[in-house]
Amino acid sequence: MTSQEPQTQLKVQLITITIDNEGQRIDNFLITQLKGVPKSMIYRILRKGEVRVNKKRIKPEYKLNIDDEVRVPPIRVTEKAEQHLSPKLEKIAVLEKMIVYEDDVILAINKPSGIAVHGGSGLSFGVIEGLRALRPDARFLELVHRIDRETSGILLVAKKRSALVALHEQLRLKTMTKNYLALVKGDWPSSCKVVQAPLLKNMLKSGERIVRVNQEGKPSETRFKVEERFGFATLVKASPVTGRTHQIRVHTQYTGHPIAFDDRYGDKNFDDELANTKLNRLFLHAANVQFIHPKTEQIMQLQAPLDKTLQQCLTVLRQNNPKRYI
Repeated sequence: MTSQEPQTQLKVQLITITIDNEGQRIDNFLITQLKGVPKSMIYRILRKGEVRVNKKRIKPEYKLNIDDEVRVPPIRVTEKAEQHLSPKLEKIAVLEKMIVYEDDVILAINKPSGIAVHGGSGLSFGVIEGLRALRPDARFLELVHRIDRETSGILLVAKKRSALVALHEQLRLKTMTKNYLALVKGDWPSSCKVVQAPLLKNMLKSGERIVRVNQEGKPSETRFKVEERFGFATLVKASPVTGRTHQIRVHTQYTGHPIAFDDRYGDKNFDDELANTKLNRLFLHAANVQFIHPKTEQIMQLQAPLDKTLQQCLTVLRQNNPKRYI
């Protein structure tokens, strides 16, 4: 007889649907309710009829209605698996300090560089898993958008599905404005205010994802404005109109002005020129975001200050280039 690890989540759950989940597909609802449970297991229990809505079997595409009663069967997740999914306490503490705004429907965090927005691809957890650990009683916490693991700055999280839907609509209509700060190689020309170059994602044999400018790619547009010049480097504000993977990083590379310390699209010689600044991370930061609050309908402007590493880099560049100009 082989010993078995203790199992958790062995109680039947009966969940009554509220307005926050009205219209949501049952499979997506279960994915948010059963954190860490593999999607294959969720579709298995749906297929076997173990999940019931109003005591009836349903299909994965079933859309929930207000007052539906959802029966969620006991889900067996080993403690070992739970430990793998549980964020480390010190990283959770860092996230708590980085929250820049929170109310009853949204939360905004100044994401540190080096932390992914969600777990996966060999990562045990990301920002969203950490926030769920910080807010164990929150019934709904979902990413509104994403930023690269190496990028820091403003990240919006919805605390209600209605807020998520409203903010996604603003992204679709391009009424949400996001501005990034990037330190790029060389003297960025003032005449280069917009880059429109289609982007195509490629997967290398190593599993690494690389994006290239390709006419067969998706239409992509980024607007640029010079903030400061340092001779061999320029601080620019980048405002993506579309939201493609690695968009700003590839568009700056495409123009011949890659971002400092970009390990995929950068320039090693440029990085070496910045040695005295002690910069050791991608200089790309989501500095601010403007949107309409999904509940109050007021215009919101949220700011995320630069971390110490980026601040120090700029301080050194300013000291070494007193005659810098806009």
